[in-house]
Parts: sequence; structure tokens; C-alpha cells
Amino acid sequence: MDFEIQTSFIEELETEWNELLGRTASHAPFLRYEYLSAWWETRGGGEWPQESQLILITARRDGRLAGAAPLFYVKDHHGKPALLLVGSIEVSDFLDLMAAPGDIAAFCRELLAFLPAAGLPHWETLDLYNILDTSPTLPALQTAAKEAGWGCEQEKLQHSPYIPLPGDWETYLAGIDKKQRHEIRRKIRRAEESEKPVTWYLVQDGNTLEEETDALMKLMAFEEDKAAFLTEPIRRHFHNVVRCAFERDCLHLAFLTIGGEKAAGYFGFNYLNRLWIYNSGMDPAFRDYSPGWVLLGYQLRWANEAGFTEFDFMRGDEEYKYRFGALDRFVVRAALTPPVAALE
Repeated sequence: MDFEIQTSFIEELETEWNELLGRTASHAPFLRYEYLSAWWETRGGGEWPQESQLILITARRDGRLAGAAPLFYVKDHHGKPALLLVGSIEVSDFLDLMAAPGDIAAFCRELLAFLPAAGLPHWETLDLYNILDTSPTLPALQTAAKEAGWGCEQEKLQHSPYIPLPGDWETYLAGIDKKQRHEIRRKIRRAEESEKPVTWYLVQDGNTLEEETDALMKLMAFEEDKAAFLTEPIRRHFHNVVRCAFERDCLHLAFLTIGGEKAAGYFGFNYLNRLWIYNSGMDPAFRDYSPGWVLLGYQLRWANEAGFTEFDFMRGDEEYKYRFGALDRFVVRAALTPPVAALE
């Protein structure tokens, strides 16, 4: 493979980057070129300094893009110079190196040979966060590191539960715990029988995106930890990602209204016949209506009826996810360290 480095997001690379992503086993919205570009604009909502250096590595075979490593150079949170995946760490649930399954072993092997001689600023660790435990990249990295004499440590970081969808609401309900099935039906029925009208909708008007995104963050901010999380750079990141997803026709922004007021909201991606749930918020003033559960139930029913194959909660092991029938998986951190001599 012929390796090159790009130090900016150039428009000419977007189409073939996303085409390559479509051939990988780890196809996630967080790896699309436009998402990575939006993330870089705010450095993950201010998680990393603007002085970080972008290092987009592409690998071609016979002129065709065969692999990509979206990296950046930074002092990590411990002050050590490192190469991280663009999107790391907090606001991008699933990241990875990019190559087709048949190419990933060769790409990892050649990437480790390329990096020490690439003329990059001094770095000590190739630190790759948020790779799904099912990714073929993980065993490929272990093998490549062993062959090259690199250290390679992998650790589970977070639960990332998901629900396989059968394509039918009643079939889905029959497959979860009986008590939970009863609870979902009871809470939806109680909300629908209340004096105040209860409805839900998906945002589809591009002219209202800023207003609706602000409304979601207002709901999120009712939780103390989320209120602290929603700094001004994070708010810009959310606006950028919502606009980006809308323009690519994969935005999923849902609200539950009670008596005409927003009581709960969910933000995610309608992508690859899956629903990826990114964040949510609810107004405690409507707690008696169980708005979060009701809206989640409505979305699960809609996703089943629309033929979605998976409802992905992404990172986080909150109990309610498992009560709705989620199965477990994990995201992994792979930290690779080259021999000292390789960097001299």
C-alpha cells in the first residue's frame, strides 16, 4: 500500500472516504468524513486544544483507497504525546481504523511500519479508543504489534448495549421480561389516557434545526451532570452534528409532547437500517407521565414497524437499557507502543 498524510479535511477525499467506510466491518456514523470534520472543528466540543495536529493517513493500492487512519497528534490527558483517533474520546461512541475485512491485517501491519518513519512530531503511544469488541481491527492490531515488536494492551472501556429488532412490535414485546412488557404497556396506556394530549414527532424541517437542537439541550440540562457537560463548545458540537446528520438524511431527533409542551427528547441517527441513540433529555415536571419510557417505547414500536434491524443504545450501562431487552457488548481501548529505537 502507498501511504500519504493529509493535514486538513479536503473536499476531494470525502466521497472515496465514505465509500471505503461502506466496505468496512465497523461502519458507524462517527467514522463518516463529514462527522469527523465537524468533530475536528470544535476538537470534540473543546475536549482537546485547538493546537492539536490533524494526521489523516490514507493507504492506496493501485490508486484506490484501501485503508485510512483518521488520527491526530496531541498531549493526552496525562500529558504524554500520543496519536489518537479523530473523534476521541468523549463524544464519539464508536471509532476504528478503516479497511475492508480482507485488507485490515495488511493495513495494520503496514501502518505500524509507516508511522515511525512518517516524520511526525515525537509521540509515544498510538492510543485507539472506542473500538467495538467485535471489530476485526483488534486481533489484526495484536498480530501486527507482535510481529513488529510493539507493545499492545487492550482493555474494555464501556458497555455498549443494543437490541436486535424482530420487525414486529408484539414479537419484540414477547421477547422481553414479562414484568417489563407489562410496565411498558401500562406506562404508554396511562400517558395516552391522561387528560393532556400526548404525541410524539420526528424533526423534519431544516428551518427549525437550531431551535429544536436547543430544545433538546434544554431537556438534557435538567440532569445535573449533563448540564455541566453542555459547555459552549459542546453546544456548538451538537449543532454541527445535528446539521450534518440532517443534510445526509440520517438525523433522528424525536420529541414527546404533553399538553403541547416538550417533555422528552431523543437524538440519534437513522443509519444503515439501524437506530443509533446518541443522547436524550426529559423534563422532570412531567415525571408522573414517565416521558422517557413512553418516548422510548414509541421509538421502539416505530423502528420495528419501519423494518429496522437494530436499536443501538451505544455507550453506557444504564439499567433501563437492559430492562428494554438490550444485549451487551463493549467498546475497547487499544494502546500500542513502538520500540524506543523505532522512534529515534
